[in-house]
Amino acid sequence: MQKILLTIFLIINSIHGVGVAEGFIFEPIPAVKYPPDNPWSKEKHVLGKKLFFDPVLSGDNSISWSTCHKPELGWTDGLPRSKGFKQKELTRNAPTIINSAFNKSQFWDGRKPSLEEQAKAPIQSPVEMNQDIEELIAELNAIKEYPVLFSKAFGEKGINLDKIAMAIATFERSIISRTSPYDRYWKGDQNALSVSAKKGMKLFFGKAKCSICHTGPLFTDQQFHNIGTPRSETLDSGRNAVTGEAFHIGAFKTPGLRDLSATGPYMHNGTFNTLEEVIEFYDMGGEEDENKSPFISRIGLNVIEKKSLIDFLKSLISDEAQEYK
Repeated sequence: MQKILLTIFLIINSIHGVGVAEGFIFEPIPAVKYPPDNPWSKEKHVLGKKLFFDPVLSGDNSISWSTCHKPELGWTDGLPRSKGFKQKELTRNAPTIINSAFNKSQFWDGRKPSLEEQAKAPIQSPVEMNQDIEELIAELNAIKEYPVLFSKAFGEKGINLDKIAMAIATFERSIISRTSPYDRYWKGDQNALSVSAKKGMKLFFGKAKCSICHTGPLFTDQQFHNIGTPRSETLDSGRNAVTGEAFHIGAFKTPGLRDLSATGPYMHNGTFNTLEEVIEFYDMGGEEDENKSPFISRIGLNVIEKKSLIDFLKSLISDEAQEYK
């Protein structure tokens, strides 16, 4: 199926040249939809924000959610691979939580279906926050303001893991990209993009083949692909560990590209520090891997085209950052 889709894509672009395909339709960032069993409330948002930045959620009170998801670093930690409990290096890069509200699944391998379920995992993981839930609940109850905040957020007394996760997920759903030069351009401001960025946009939707996987308003197909990323010391089977499917060996979720220039290092194992390195990697067609997607092949960009493509990617960064503290 992937080979068929690639063939169709290449035929379309051979017809339209390297320009943006005539059938392209601009899509703005949609409104966030909250799940019926966890609707938004101001009180829940306030509680979730406080929990997000509080190291009490970790076993030794040294790690908060914001340790790996710093607002000033594009809601990542700026490390190739995050550090967990007792500063032990983990095996994967911390993905940004920008626009995580729209994810159809969570984590690089998509093993959790919702932000609520995702929020429970790091807290209990022995290699991440290493917190005993009963001890955490006792600690939160001992902090005078938390029982009050939980009662206001949920309309009843009591603290449990589900409520903790629902509050954190509510806060995370507020972390959304804002209007970017790319959005302003498609809304009529022809000067919002530089000449170079406009050329890069044509490459993105044409010759460079980026839009095969980076589609829609968030520039992700929400699917999992093996792109031939250089491997870390430890073999990571990726999505295969979740599905058991052979074609998912070494496959990871397509990240969205909004605010990309603020969220490096890049790839699931943080192997590339800069966008320039990422473009070089794709231009060469990735590394050899028997499970590599047929979408990934040598492109043949020149120096000017590479710069233009990067200028376009930088146009996807929000005009202004939200204030969360």
